[in-house]
Amino acid sequence: MNAKTCPAPSEEGPPRPCSTVAESTLVAEHGAWIGQANGTALYCNNAWQTAQDMALEPVGAAAVRYPIAGHWIAALHPDDWAAAEQAWQQTTEHQRPLWLLARLRTPDGWQWHRLSSTALPAQLGAYSWHISAIPASSNTANTTLEQTYKSMLDASIDCIKMLSPEGRLLHVNAAGCLALDLQANDGFGQIWLDFMPKNTRSRGLRAISRAVKLGRKTRFSGMSVVGNAVRHWDHMLSPLRNAQGQVTALLCLSRDMTVQTQTEQRLRTTSETDTLTGLPNRRALYAELTHMLRKGHGSNAMLGLMLLDLDHFKHVNDTLGHLAGDHVLRMLAKRLQACLPHNAYVARLGGDEFAIVHAGLSHMSELLDLANIVHRQMDEPIDYRGKAITGGLSIGCALFPRDAQNLSDLLKTADTALNDIKAGGRGGVQLYSIKMMQSAIRAADQLERARAIVRENAIEPHYQPKVTLADDRVVGFEALLRWRDKSGLHYPRGVEEAFKNYETATKISAQMRQKVFADMARWLSLGLPLLPVSLNAAPVEFLRDDFAERLLEHIARCGLPTSLIEIEVTEHSLAERNAEYVGRSLNVLKKAGVRIALDDFGTGHSSFTNLRDYPVDCIKIDRDFIRRMQDEAVIAAIVKAVCQLGPALQLQIIAEGIETRQQCNALLEVGCEIGQGFLFSPAMPQEAVEAMLSQWKQQFQLKPADSNWHDQQQIYMIR
Repeated sequence: MNAKTCPAPSEEGPPRPCSTVAESTLVAEHGAWIGQANGTALYCNNAWQTAQDMALEPVGAAAVRYPIAGHWIAALHPDDWAAAEQAWQQTTEHQRPLWLLARLRTPDGWQWHRLSSTALPAQLGAYSWHISAIPASSNTANTTLEQTYKSMLDASIDCIKMLSPEGRLLHVNAAGCLALDLQANDGFGQIWLDFMPKNTRSRGLRAISRAVKLGRKTRFSGMSVVGNAVRHWDHMLSPLRNAQGQVTALLCLSRDMTVQTQTEQRLRTTSETDTLTGLPNRRALYAELTHMLRKGHGSNAMLGLMLLDLDHFKHVNDTLGHLAGDHVLRMLAKRLQACLPHNAYVARLGGDEFAIVHAGLSHMSELLDLANIVHRQMDEPIDYRGKAITGGLSIGCALFPRDAQNLSDLLKTADTALNDIKAGGRGGVQLYSIKMMQSAIRAADQLERARAIVRENAIEPHYQPKVTLADDRVVGFEALLRWRDKSGLHYPRGVEEAFKNYETATKISAQMRQKVFADMARWLSLGLPLLPVSLNAAPVEFLRDDFAERLLEHIARCGLPTSLIEIEVTEHSLAERNAEYVGRSLNVLKKAGVRIALDDFGTGHSSFTNLRDYPVDCIKIDRDFIRRMQDEAVIAAIVKAVCQLGPALQLQIIAEGIETRQQCNALLEVGCEIGQGFLFSPAMPQEAVEAMLSQWKQQFQLKPADSNWHDQQQIYMIR
């Protein structure tokens, strides 16, 4: 083929003379080829013609593979044909520049050349291309600059790759070749994502697609496995555009994040593991539950959640020490792991609380069966330094999606079931029901209402007289809690849940006593004949061992004699685990002159033992006994026994809730002398009590300083 003229694009006429562009290629120092997409040569210079002629001597595979006259690929080394074909196809189909490193024949043998393409003006034919071949060892300015750029890329510790829009490797720096286990100039044209594990390829495909379609930088994390070495990468894809704004390639910078990822994994494992038991902790449980719930949406299977609480675990720590408590927790964790099926997950939430998740349930009975197995794990005592530690478990259960539709509600319902069984005495298994949630909501509302009462200083004490049953003489008052808002006056049952909470019970009681003591101090300052006033103490107020001291300090601050104060405690207070605090406080108050009354007598446990062990001055018979005594002989016998027991033990007996004269007469018959109830008077506001006391003072014209005042006060009549 003549170097000066090349075949025309078609057979329609003689070859056209070379254009200015073509003429410049004839005298170029390096190889130059101009042709069409199908490989038909339009022009080529002497350097290229020489390379092609030498490559085709003797005529062989190239002539067969590239029969079109002057096809530029025929000038290359046969080993470079595959890469050249692939690069040429991408160039011609997508009209993007060609960049290729390949070998051409020279008088000195095969030498590496850098091949690049340029689209030519339309007058040379549709989609004509100019390919130039510059020796890789050339010392031209362009080559020097390219070599500088290559050295800069190879000096980077990050893996830098040039990708086609389809994700094929066009160029890789030295660090990238090392990471992908490639030799220089080897593997170009391959799909980059094929070097990654299958589970990370989808993220890469999405990132490449976004970068090409949107023309914006994208990012994704991936992995590579070379031999047995697993490495983690952070890939940043930046689109490269041509003059028309089309994305022609992607620059990918991959940073090795292996050390950081492994460190994060270790930190995550540490942050999600309970150090005492080795079980997953609360954070890990929430993550696992979130995953399970998302996976379970739309399926027919249920997921069960159990919340476990060790009964009376504080007693182990208090009596045997925290090391013994830690040992119990570790042993329980091992027992739980051993008894659970493969599709169950156990975690320690903190303290003595554990959680178990059971996936793939078809019926609630499966959850209850497993819960009963878990409950039996504390049947066998745990040995600690020769001492057998026994205990029990309270387990609250809930089901997804039966009881809840999300993680927050599932935890709430299981906790509600656990609290319900603990409130009922602890021990056993309880499955959530809607009734429990209604009770929990009611309790939460009452707690919030109680806080508002304290915050708004809304308490108004009312006083119910205590009278002698024979002649209705007033001998004292019981201060009863009332509170007022814009809708009117309210009774304690609207905030009864508040008295199960130490904080709210203490605040309400403190405000109540402050107002009662203020009323008493006012009556005393007015010279009114003051009678003893009793106040109720909630069981939770004794959870801290300072009840007596706080009460005595308050009495002294108000300037009241302790003989005018009576504290009423229920039998339930004496049966709680903090009974030792109750006993100490009552003894301190008794020595200071405060009277002690045992309220709701007969409704608790070991009632007569309480009379022996605690400094009680008065027994109050519960109103339920008074209501039933006329219809039930057994109840009447109990009331009679209590009334006869009082004088023998030097205890005052008071009957509560007397509403009829028949009840009053029946109590008189069995020896009860004092009572209170609507038969005599409802609870009165302080203004009514002050008016009553003023009337008595005017009636008898007595002052508290008079020697016979205490005797005369016994004849104050409520009628």
